[in-house]
Amino acid sequence: MAITGNGSLTISLSVFVISAAFLLKVEGQNLGTDNVSVIEGEMATISCRVKNNDDSVIQLLNPNRQTIYFRDVRPLKDSRFQLVNFSDNELRVSLSNVSLSDEGRYVCQLYTDPPQEAYADITVLVPPGSPIMDSREDVVSEGNETELTCTAMGSKPAASIRWMKGEQELTGEMTVDETYDRMFTVTSRLRLTVSKEDDGEPVSCIIDHPAVKDLRAQRYLEVLYQPEVKIVQAFPEGLTREGENLELTCIAKGKPQPHQISWLRVDDDVPSHTVITGSDLFIENLNKSYNGTYRCVASNTVGDAYDDYILIVYDAPTTIPTPTTLNLDNTQDSRADEGAPQKIDHAVIGGVVAVVMFAILCALIVLGRYFARHKGITAHLGSLAVTMLPLA
Repeated sequence: MAITGNGSLTISLSVFVISAAFLLKVEGQNLGTDNVSVIEGEMATISCRVKNNDDSVIQLLNPNRQTIYFRDVRPLKDSRFQLVNFSDNELRVSLSNVSLSDEGRYVCQLYTDPPQEAYADITVLVPPGSPIMDSREDVVSEGNETELTCTAMGSKPAASIRWMKGEQELTGEMTVDETYDRMFTVTSRLRLTVSKEDDGEPVSCIIDHPAVKDLRAQRYLEVLYQPEVKIVQAFPEGLTREGENLELTCIAKGKPQPHQISWLRVDDDVPSHTVITGSDLFIENLNKSYNGTYRCVASNTVGDAYDDYILIVYDAPTTIPTPTTLNLDNTQDSRADEGAPQKIDHAVIGGVVAVVMFAILCALIVLGRYFARHKGITAHLGSLAVTMLPLA
C-alpha cells in the first residue's frame, strides 16, 4: 500500500521507533558462556547464561549444530548429556565420560530476532602415560659423557620434559611427534659428562602437562673412578729419629675397589730389611741413609693414583744429666720445720764457753792488778786465776 505526503512520513517514523525499541530490547539480553577444558574420561559442564531474558527460548547445539537441549527437553539421544539447571536465565548441561570425539565448539542459542549465539569450546586433555627413561650405558667412567632419554607418549596437548640431577636443573634436547589421532609423543635427550661426585646421584625426568601432576621417572648414576690414595704415619707419632721404627699405612679407595697396592722409593731402592704387607710398610732401626720419598701406588680398572711420603730421619735424642736445683731464695717455708727435732751443735757451744772464760780471766787479771796496788792481795788472785784455767 502506497502512502504519500504526511502519512508516509508518519508510517516511516513509526517503523523506525519500533525497530529501535526492538534492537534495544535484544541488546539488553546478553547471552554468555565459557570455554571448558576437561580430562578425557571426566565430566564437562556447559552453561548458557542470559541477562535480562524476556522469556526467549534457550537451546544448546553440538559442534554439528544438532540440538542437545531445547529449553529443558533433550532431543538428542546421547544419554551422557544431562540437564543440571534450567531457568529463564540459565541452561546448564553436563557431559560425562568425555572423549576426544566430543571436542569442538558448542553453541548457546537464544531465540530472538535475529537469534543470538555464544560459543563454548570444549578442549579434551589426554594425560601421557608413565614416562620411559633409558640410558645409553648402565655404568660410565669419570670424565666420559653419557646420554639419557625420557619419553612421554600419547598425550594431548604435547607434554614438556624437565631434567633434574639432584637439586640441579638441567636442559635436554626435546623432539615432538604428532600421531594420526591428534596425540603427541615427546622425547627428551640429556647429555652430561660425569665425575666421581656424580656416583649415586639421582637423575629425574619430570613431565609437565595440564592433565597430570608429579609424573616422573628416576635413575641413579653409576660412575667408575680411579683410586684416591693417602699415606698415614701409624708410628711413631712424632718425629722420626735414628734407631726408631717406622710404620706407614696406605689408604686407597676407588670404584671399583683398588685391586693392587704397591710401595716404592722414588729414585732409589727401599731398604733391604723393609717389610711390606699389603697396604702397610714397616722399617726398623731407622738411620739417615733411609731419607727419601716413599710412594704408595693403587690401581683399579679405571687407572692408577699415588701418594708420597717424605722421610726425614733426625738425630737420636741425647742423654742430659738432671740439673741440680739451686735454692736462691734465703727464705724458708716455715711449715717445712714444724715438728722437726732440733739438732745441737757441740762445737759451737764449746767455742762460746771458751770465749766467755777468756773474758772472765782477763777481767780477773785486771782486777788483781788493781787490788794488788791497793791491798796487796795479788798473790791470792793469781792463785785463783791459775785454779780456773783448767776449766777453760
